[in-house]
Amino acid sequence: MPHPSDTPPQVKTVDVEIKAQSSVFGKLRAYFFTGLVITAPIAITIWATYWFVTLFDSWIKPFLPASYNPDTYLPIRVPGFGLIFALLAITLIGFMAANLAGRTMIAIWDKILNSTPVVRSIYKGSKQIFETLFSQKGTSFRYVCLVEWPRRGTWSLAFISRDVDGAQIGLEPGRAMYAVYMSTTPNPTSGYVFFVDIADVKIIDMSVEDGLKLVISMGLVFPDKPLPPEKEAAAAVSLPTEA
Repeated sequence: MPHPSDTPPQVKTVDVEIKAQSSVFGKLRAYFFTGLVITAPIAITIWATYWFVTLFDSWIKPFLPASYNPDTYLPIRVPGFGLIFALLAITLIGFMAANLAGRTMIAIWDKILNSTPVVRSIYKGSKQIFETLFSQKGTSFRYVCLVEWPRRGTWSLAFISRDVDGAQIGLEPGRAMYAVYMSTTPNPTSGYVFFVDIADVKIIDMSVEDGLKLVISMGLVFPDKPLPPEKEAAAAVSLPTEA
């Protein structure tokens, strides 16, 4: 007669099977999310690029003569032709603006739009935005800074647009202030513009590009920049040591 200890308990066998099954599903889950992290940005980039290209095609191609539209004499549709034509047209307008005749025509068009009710407010606003973003005069965000918002002791990332005198916004003359833009996460094009005293702003050693990456990533992507030696030493001292 076999001894009872020779028969392994059934409970242990079930436990081993459950652990093995859980491990397999855990690995599959990890593989899935790893693949998702790799493929999702690629798919989104392809989709966004296709949408952008087809958007220009739908706008530009209907106005092209049939002889210049490859869709009329090719067996397949050629995506991106409208975008190419738009880029060439924009470059040609920029070339024309560099000479006297082009500047005169643009000045007349500018005067007409600025004199048209309703249209002038849209035109002026959009023109100021594009001049700020794409002007070759260097008009852009100057610094990345920290401001205490929404309460004392809580710091938010913001961007300094320009220096402002208090008299420019209806305050006492000679008051040194910054025009500060605080963007929202993850969309940096929406946010708040406010004016704050220079003494209440902490400018940090970070480029505007890295600051925007930090905002868009919801605080996950920090600049890949080593700390200065003195700050690295202070951080090492502050870390708890293992017993």
